[in-house]
Amino acid sequence: MKQPSFFTQVLQYLYIKRRSDDAPHNTNLKFMHGMNRISIFMFLFAVVVIIYRLVIKR
Repeated sequence: MKQPSFFTQVLQYLYIKRRSDDAPHNTNLKFMHGMNRISIFMFLFAVVVIIYRLVIKR
């Protein structure tokens, strides 16, 4: 089985791209994807705050 790219995994975490049907389905994997989704949103929020502070507050 081919390993999905990083970008494909990010889209799957955010429910933008549907996961393949042969991917494993279990509770631990769902929790891991949920935690990764939260981490991605926190990172994007922090990037927006940093850009705001650099551009707007000068």
